[in-house]
Amino acid sequence: MNTDRIHKCWRKDLAEFRGLSERERAGFLLVLEWFENFRLRNDLAAGRSAVRIFWQKEVQREGRPREDWQLEQWEAALHWYLKWLEACEEARADHRSLPERVRASVQSAGARRGLALTTKRCYGAWAARYAAFAGGEREVMRAETASRFLASVVDDEDCAYSTQKQALNAVAFFFKQVLGVEDPVFAVKLRKRGTRGTRVPVVLSREEVLGLFERLSARGSDGFHELPARLQYGAGLRRSELVRLRIKDVDLQRGTVTVRQGKGDKDRMTVLPKALRQAVAEQVEAARKVWRADRETGLAGVHIPGALGRRHARASETFEWFWLFPARQTSIDPECDVRRRHHLHAQVYSDAVKRAARAAGIEKWVTSHALRHSFATHLLEDGTDLRTIQELLGHEDITTTEIYLHVAIGTNGLGVTSPLDGLAAA
Repeated sequence: MNTDRIHKCWRKDLAEFRGLSERERAGFLLVLEWFENFRLRNDLAAGRSAVRIFWQKEVQREGRPREDWQLEQWEAALHWYLKWLEACEEARADHRSLPERVRASVQSAGARRGLALTTKRCYGAWAARYAAFAGGEREVMRAETASRFLASVVDDEDCAYSTQKQALNAVAFFFKQVLGVEDPVFAVKLRKRGTRGTRVPVVLSREEVLGLFERLSARGSDGFHELPARLQYGAGLRRSELVRLRIKDVDLQRGTVTVRQGKGDKDRMTVLPKALRQAVAEQVEAARKVWRADRETGLAGVHIPGALGRRHARASETFEWFWLFPARQTSIDPECDVRRRHHLHAQVYSDAVKRAARAAGIEKWVTSHALRHSFATHLLEDGTDLRTIQELLGHEDITTTEIYLHVAIGTNGLGVTSPLDGLAAA
């Protein structure tokens, strides 16, 4: 990290600003902390655009009436902040806080190392938390400070062992890739919170699955998410695997779906239901129309991850690499700031499934992943062996697949009849 450049802190400058009373200063501090938390949480660059988004989404949020004096004070505080940014730019000073600079350094190092976007953001968030804990540029570079931070995560926060490892890996990445410490040693011991109990998955009955599909295709719904939901249930896909499907991953002749870079960076094949082949073929043609329109307008090709995208730069513009479920609108690729067409947004799809479940009157905590659970459970109930289900789901350990033994019913599931039913039949 470069510690020689001039750094400015708006909190310090606000405390020393002479044009405000103590009461005004306290009000400014309150709204600017609110704004900064919003900006950092949404990964927005400091400036007028971030202020505009904050005002629209937070200050003018529906159901939260504001007093006139509040709006005037908040507007004045944000105006002071923008003037402060202009002064920093004139002085060629870095206005970013230490946590923000550390997070940017970690994400930049992650990009150079080829880390996934979610991993870069995760490491960046932990590194920012660590920088806030350290409080200073010198302290953030000391292994003893990192040890105290990690000890606080282990001892003071009720978090899982996997979360503790995540924090440790993020801080270690910061020391190795940003600070250049070859082999950092942290005096901390991770702690397991006891053996994790068995968690029974949410499984829908076959009638509930049909009801869910009907709601996704009902009048008032555009039907855009019905086919993805049917395919997720019919092939047992994870949500991320579903939305990232490309044209080349679906073999209509052989009736297979190939999952690329699934969990654990592993490929696998699963079944393409016969009942969906015609609908998927129509979806391929619909995607072709979108692809042709993008090519005619000169839009950048779709994202291809890692070295493959660098070796085959033109592949991103070919149809076989195009998304099976392309997004309706183009967006900026956060990896390279290029406008291109992304795939169906995972959260938008999940929200549609949840709304359909509520509309169908399903009184369960339904997420899109419940369709994958239902796929495995219904296969088990129909007599499919666990080993085959394990392969279709992509589980590394068969004990993970055995969880469906707890929720399957019928002669091919639990195979148990309640003694109460025996009494009723007597």
